[in-house]
Amino acid sequence: MLDGRLSGLDVAFLCLEGERTPMHMGAVVTFEPGGPVDTERLTLLLAARAARIPQLRKHIRPTLLPPGGAVWVDDPGFDPAAHIHLHHVSSLYEPDPLAAFASLWIAEPLDMSRPLWDLCLVTGLPGGRFAVLLKLHHALADGAGAFTIGSGLLDELPGARAVRATSPRPAEARPARGALGLLKDGVSTVFTQAAEGASIASSMLRAARPYPASPISAPDADERSLGFVRLDLADLRRVRKAHGGTTNDVLLAIVAGALRDWLINRGHRADDRTLRALIPVSVRARHPGSTDGNQLSGYLCDLPIGLTDPVARLRAVRRSMHHAKAQGTATGPGAFGVLANRLPAPVHRLATRAAGRAAPLLFDTVVTNVPMPSGPLTLDGARLREIYPLVPLPPHQALGIAISLYRDSVHIGLQANGEAVADLGSLRDAFAKSTATLADTCA
Repeated sequence: MLDGRLSGLDVAFLCLEGERTPMHMGAVVTFEPGGPVDTERLTLLLAARAARIPQLRKHIRPTLLPPGGAVWVDDPGFDPAAHIHLHHVSSLYEPDPLAAFASLWIAEPLDMSRPLWDLCLVTGLPGGRFAVLLKLHHALADGAGAFTIGSGLLDELPGARAVRATSPRPAEARPARGALGLLKDGVSTVFTQAAEGASIASSMLRAARPYPASPISAPDADERSLGFVRLDLADLRRVRKAHGGTTNDVLLAIVAGALRDWLINRGHRADDRTLRALIPVSVRARHPGSTDGNQLSGYLCDLPIGLTDPVARLRAVRRSMHHAKAQGTATGPGAFGVLANRLPAPVHRLATRAAGRAAPLLFDTVVTNVPMPSGPLTLDGARLREIYPLVPLPPHQALGIAISLYRDSVHIGLQANGEAVADLGSLRDAFAKSTATLADTCA
């Protein structure tokens, strides 16, 4: 937690950090201003707002006890302007200059000796638009926490001040516990956590596959390639109405169809094959009021890329997610975050990097959905137009998929290993085709 020690999962993300495996999340957000962009004004505004966000003022300090642990401390020389950069793109040299620049920007690891964030203001986009590119290390927050931090840089939502000013409801008084009662509670907690950890580890071992020759795994690389996909949310709603399932089920079915077409176009066999996705799940609701650190579990979902029928793919996704949810977020094979928080820091320092190398035994890609508010968002009055989240690539993973639903659109941020996947244009097209194919079944 940011008022003290990092959790086990936060430390795990630090241990996975490397030159070729930077563990920062990102977001590429475009805005539509009402007039010319005043970069000096925007830079000063962003710096002033960043200075008010406690998480952005802190850096990591290792601890002696426990060995391998770390705490968040205020940076005595904190200067928010040092984390904010300017860049102007030109369409003369790149068909998609924002994606080209953002690919170089996201590949750069953060300086681990400073507060773990970076921001770039990008101008020169068509129609006078500008973009804000934001990096946050995964040790700092999960997806839900990252949006809470990032939203502090935006204009305040109507009514937000009144909500924050409302005094919290006082907790009900509890009877005092004696020493024996506290000891019993502590022993019970230790045994419960040990049992949960053993259950998760057992589930993971049962879910592990023989070392896969996955078509979307690759050696770690320095380069990154980004792609941005925008879909119409109305199409997803039509599919849900016609075929049932959740919005997330429909999204996963679209992902499966897109990966199928993309892999076939790259010369890979798709028939009779599945790809397994790790679906991160926030357990933040169990800790109301907290926005710090990582509070994550997850599901493993088999993406049926071998099925040609889009409706059959959706049904298969629904069955896989139903099975995953039945296993639960506390003890299922996707509950890496829960298990990580059961392990002490020294264990992470010794074993997490090696364990991360074994990620392909359990899943082929990460597909995450970042929550967004329903109301309109602005920055200095400029309307937020698109928001593409970016998930870091675990070791040996060639592709990560992050999704946000904002207003009437679905925004998908694709991050790929730049050496294994040099051009994401074919995959972007495959997402549009997969969505249209599934939506056409609703006619």
